[in-house]
Amino acid sequence: MSSKYVNKKQILEEEKMNRINIITLGVKDIGKSLRFYRDGLGFKTSVNDDNPSIVYFDNAGTKLALYPLDELAKDINEAEPPKGNGFSGITFAYVAKSIEEVDEIMKKAEKAGAKIEKHPQRVFWGGYSGYFSDPDGYYWEVAYAEDWNFDENDMVMVE
Repeated sequence: MSSKYVNKKQILEEEKMNRINIITLGVKDIGKSLRFYRDGLGFKTSVNDDNPSIVYFDNAGTKLALYPLDELAKDINEAEPPKGNGFSGITFAYVAKSIEEVDEIMKKAEKAGAKIEKHPQRVFWGGYSGYFSDPDGYYWEVAYAEDWNFDENDMVMVE
């Protein structure tokens, strides 16, 4: 068999969608959210404008973006933009490397204007975690577990 022929299974394996490059949060006030994430929590961005049209944060791994909520809904379906209230079933997580770091991040979030939804505590799965919500009501868990490790890119390795 010639080397110009490729195994179909190999092609299918390579085409699998197995990554998330950008998570976009639809926000009510992009300036307020920018200040919360950039100034309050220390997320890095090249944006200096107080009221940008979009913001990308330079995180290790996945990018976090902020975009006006109404515009994001129109981007999904201009004729009938989705609407909704309440808990969407989605949370974000910051995995800390110690219990002390969980406490520090939660204090930093509260100082930046977050609402503490659940103070850090030992939890049923054996770790230590708490929750806060950002100015638009997105929930963030700050968690630590002794058996979680990080790779060379500072990404958590969880099985």
